[in-house]
Amino acid sequence: MRRKKNTRKTIGTAERPRLAVYRSLNHIYAQLIDDTTGQTKAAASSLKKGAKNTGNVESAKSVGKAIAKAAIARGIKRVFFDRGKFVYHGRVAALAQGAREEGLEF
Repeated sequence: MRRKKNTRKTIGTAERPRLAVYRSLNHIYAQLIDDTTGQTKAAASSLKKGAKNTGNVESAKSVGKAIAKAAIARGIKRVFFDRGKFVYHGRVAALAQGAREEGLEF
């Protein structure tokens, strides 16, 4: 908890928000957060209507692409990637790869 709090103190500004990732057993979620004001700028998840096989790498990659499109629509090109407690492997890495493919820099 202390490490998480310190991370939030040092990164996440209006110009370069924090891309926070949460991975549950069945879904994956991504948010762009401005930590100076505590606002969520954009969000995407695998909970979209009609989605099948939501707990796999392909769906994580599509969530990464969706969050990147939402960020670029708001004029955000650069972010800090915050994987939280999750290892940069599998679905978390696929989300990051999808976001990079759509033009997000981190």
